[in-house]
Amino acid sequence: MDDVATRAGVSRALVSLVMRDAPNVSEHRRRNVLAAANELGYRPNAAARSLAGARSKLLGIVVDDLHNPFFVDVIDGVHSVAMGEGMRTLLNSSLRQEANEQHAIEQFLEHRVDGIILIGSRAPHSIIRAANAAVPIVSISVRVDEVDSLVVDDQRGSQLVVDQLVELGHRDIVHIDGGQGGGAELRRIGFLEAMASHGLVARMIGGDYTEKGGADAVDMLIAQRSLPSAIFAANDLMAVAALDRLQAHGVRVPQDVSVVGYDNTSLATLRHVSLTTIEQPRFDLGRRAAERVLERLAGDDGAAVHHTIEPRLVTRSTTGPAPASTPAS
Repeated sequence: MDDVATRAGVSRALVSLVMRDAPNVSEHRRRNVLAAANELGYRPNAAARSLAGARSKLLGIVVDDLHNPFFVDVIDGVHSVAMGEGMRTLLNSSLRQEANEQHAIEQFLEHRVDGIILIGSRAPHSIIRAANAAVPIVSISVRVDEVDSLVVDDQRGSQLVVDQLVELGHRDIVHIDGGQGGGAELRRIGFLEAMASHGLVARMIGGDYTEKGGADAVDMLIAQRSLPSAIFAANDLMAVAALDRLQAHGVRVPQDVSVVGYDNTSLATLRHVSLTTIEQPRFDLGRRAAERVLERLAGDDGAAVHHTIEPRLVTRSTTGPAPASTPAS
């Protein structure tokens, strides 16, 4: 900053004002300082600035898997609030690994972020609660006791899917689950309860919220000659992969097998996909999470707030009446 001040012929204090975008600087002097900074290749030291002040203006985001468009849509909602508040976001993906998520949380704390938003968390709740004692944390898709959270009622979402399929005449329904991913356990529970309520035998195949999980599940059903009349995948990514594999095997959707996803991502809305799925308000989840962090930073030190959002079934072209007989291959 001393070098920039010398080059611009101004005081170091004025350089500091310009770098902080203070309003009480003439446009002429601002241009001179910025030109000098550009010539010298100077950039403000954000870490040093955060040490000198009470806030870093940094918001950390940890997502389970950046390949999943659900998370991208949620991040957009976070950014919409952060940008409006002059905050910068730091993004990290856990790559669907619990240990990676814990490491990301620790890194954010070391970088003195003002708050952290976890999307689809897999970390132990004890780790999240401990971090929440240092900075405000909001968990999206996973409820954590004593930590603010925003979740969709995933049990209810599964119930809506099963009820709709049963109404269409389906009795043999397979659920491709989401493994250890956020919300997967409640979607499994909801599926099992809904099937039991209709007096039906539930079939499940382990998945992991990935395209490979959906494709492998269909290939296994084909190999075992045990295709159901309907497949309910725990997210859209697996559902779209299942659609692809069914078509590759010559199975018609929905004439032979109906397919339902979960999330209502941009993939589901594509005309050639037109996937029946459960709506999650992805952008709104991100926006509300960021707003909650700001409320905490503004002084709200009350008990943790848990918002549960009602899901909605969006019916498109991949579901139809159960066939008279289900193809074996």
